[in-house]
Amino acid sequence: MPPTPSQPPAADPAYAPFTGDRGFFGHPRGLSTLFFTEMWERFSYYGIRPLLVLYMTAAVTSGGFGFERAEASSIVGIYAASVYLASLPGGWVADRWLGLQRAVWFGGIFIAAGHLAIALSIVFAHSAFFIGLVLIVMGTGLLKGNVAAIVGELYPAGGARRDAGFSIFYMGINSGALIAPIVTGFLGERVGWHFGFGAAGIAMFIGLFVFRARAAATLGPIGRDPSGTPAQQARVRSITLLVAALIAGLVLLGLFGVVRFSPVAIASNMTTVMLSMSALYFLYLFFGAGLTGEEKKRILVVVVLFIFSMIFWAAFEQSPTSLNLFARDFTERQLGGWEIPASWFQSIEPFFVVTLAPAMAALWIWLEKRGFNLSSPSKFAFGLASAGIGFVAMLVAANAVLASGGALRVSPLWLVFCFFTHGVGELALSPVGLSSMTSLAPRRLIGQMMGVWYTSIALGNLFAGIVGGSVDPSQLEQAPLLFKRTAISLFIASAILLALVIPIRRLTQARTGSGSQGG
Repeated sequence: MPPTPSQPPAADPAYAPFTGDRGFFGHPRGLSTLFFTEMWERFSYYGIRPLLVLYMTAAVTSGGFGFERAEASSIVGIYAASVYLASLPGGWVADRWLGLQRAVWFGGIFIAAGHLAIALSIVFAHSAFFIGLVLIVMGTGLLKGNVAAIVGELYPAGGARRDAGFSIFYMGINSGALIAPIVTGFLGERVGWHFGFGAAGIAMFIGLFVFRARAAATLGPIGRDPSGTPAQQARVRSITLLVAALIAGLVLLGLFGVVRFSPVAIASNMTTVMLSMSALYFLYLFFGAGLTGEEKKRILVVVVLFIFSMIFWAAFEQSPTSLNLFARDFTERQLGGWEIPASWFQSIEPFFVVTLAPAMAALWIWLEKRGFNLSSPSKFAFGLASAGIGFVAMLVAANAVLASGGALRVSPLWLVFCFFTHGVGELALSPVGLSSMTSLAPRRLIGQMMGVWYTSIALGNLFAGIVGGSVDPSQLEQAPLLFKRTAISLFIASAILLALVIPIRRLTQARTGSGSQGG
């Protein structure tokens, strides 16, 4: 029997063997199952991400679509935003109908089918490509947030151990992100675009196998059953199937030319719609969800973290667009007589995350033991400032290109340093944000709160996609301006958040548990 909102997993004897287990480097063995499931899912996602803009902007004679940069970047932004935005309804479906574990399983099936469709676009052209993107969006919505929610359920006591668990889990995410561009980038840029896309699909099948083979033995009842009543499950099932049918109809209308879409206009309108929906959802939580006063305080902290997470990801997610194009067009990539694929630069930041994650996970525990536990807003502010430093470096590099009239190809070390600062910033913000969502969320809304977290990332991706096409060899002055504005925005956001640390601590000072919860 699953725990009720008033009965955390620790109170149910059936959960104890799984939450109390320390068989995976001092953590529950269920963490290893989720680690490898997410690693292969992220391999599939990050495997195609850098290829998308390169593929769509490549000339038709080179096997690409020949799209304009602004159009291709907007499509990538819409796709990436939709991937994360889908986590909100995906969490709702998991909470009320499928349960977390079944949501992960079915999500993986959709993702694998999506990659297969994209790989087959060599035969079916544009139609299979865009159908594949839609399937990946739907599958990731079911899988990504709910995997993280199960991780949180493994640590019912919270505390720095939960933060450390999420940091280890985050190593899985970035292990996939590290390996993927090397494999799919080489296949896509050197062998054929569709070989790269196909390799990403194979990775998702591996992740599905790992989850199916290990979930029962290492997760047991955790996340197995939904919290919805039979009537709620039936209602959610009906709504979900109806929405899926509407999406399928809209996609078919677009593919047959009945309705014409402008990616740039859609990206701009999506920003307004998503911001409005997020605001309405938070208002509902405060005034219509029946939350207690203490729960509303926690949600207020979630709102603050949501806003500054969105700002961070708007800068960070320029990696597959503006920074990817900068690597291709303005970076020296010759190594002897061989040219480094531009997409390989996408592995640099995950490399730093993987190598630094154990140290930062240990750092949080070391600080807590000595009574110096940084709050989530403090860590977020540090992450924002670190990313800002990276864009200052890119501003210097872009100005050097501008001064040469576009003739100069700058050292790859500029991008290496930028991705290093982004990796440090990501480690200070993202795993802590995941941990905070699971600890701040009312238990009956945990899947939805993970969806809220990924919605902030979705908005960041959307902003990044809108501006990401600005790095154009024919418009050199746009790159320095983009990097300058991004750096300034990050530094201002960091300063504002630091000023809010003490008010947030006072707001949540009655709370106990993890210091990363905003106290």
